[in-house]
Amino acid sequence: MSATDQEDFSFQAIGTGWHITTPLPLPAAVRTRVLGRVEKFDGEWSRFRADSRVAAMARRPGRYSFPEEAAPLGELYRQLYDLTNGAMTPLIGGSLERLGYDAAYSLRAAGPPLPAPDWESVLTWSGTVLTASAPVVLDIGAAGKGLLVDLLAQELAAAGVGGFVIDAGGDLLARGTGPVSVALEHPYNPAQAIGVVDLEGRALCASAANRRAWGDGLHHVLDGTTGQPVRTAVATWALAETAMVADALATALFFVPGALLQEAFDFSWLTVFSDGSAAYSTEFEGKLFA
Repeated sequence: MSATDQEDFSFQAIGTGWHITTPLPLPAAVRTRVLGRVEKFDGEWSRFRADSRVAAMARRPGRYSFPEEAAPLGELYRQLYDLTNGAMTPLIGGSLERLGYDAAYSLRAAGPPLPAPDWESVLTWSGTVLTASAPVVLDIGAAGKGLLVDLLAQELAAAGVGGFVIDAGGDLLARGTGPVSVALEHPYNPAQAIGVVDLEGRALCASAANRRAWGDGLHHVLDGTTGQPVRTAVATWALAETAMVADALATALFFVPGALLQEAFDFSWLTVFSDGSAAYSTEFEGKLFA
């Protein structure tokens, strides 16, 4: 797709702006399918909606059946929970609410940081069935946006759309296109870039402490073992075959070195630290500016 031969379908969903770029305009029926898939996903997984299944889990324990995407999502979270020694967890929702990132967006801490509950003590995640022994505030934000990118890509492919780029607030997936040049946003100045990546046929996802930040040093990337915001890494990027995996690994890079994650996952990565230094994989496709 050339810069002069593109159509853009834009909408708001799960708290961010989305852009689906295609060579030709998406038919109305395909747009309706895409938006319907978004609504279904939000109705299952959002902790900000009182009518979601996740909200029901926060009110009462029990056995809950989720859509089929829950199975690979649970496996990914379990693997990263173990690799990070519990720092990255889907049970971080209560910790986020404690610091003010709640359904009402109060952005005011209700008390000192609260560690997430131990997975084994409250949750069994078996395929598409989640069983909670106590009310739990599930939050899949570390991988959820990427997962929805993948689900929308499936919808587009099923509709016969051969080439597209999905941009979900900076998390991107390119399929059937030529290289797409993507700037890597400076973690302290959104108007500047620290580098560029040519994305083709893969997903690129980022996580940054300056996104969804509030209060005195509070942001959305919390260590599940302490409930406190991470202070060392400030921005990460991960490239993988699927957006769900790239999204999750971009968060995991806040807790453990990329080299350790590469022992379990096929991906490339970049981490920028609070002291201005950076680390990256030898096969990282991007170019960093001097």
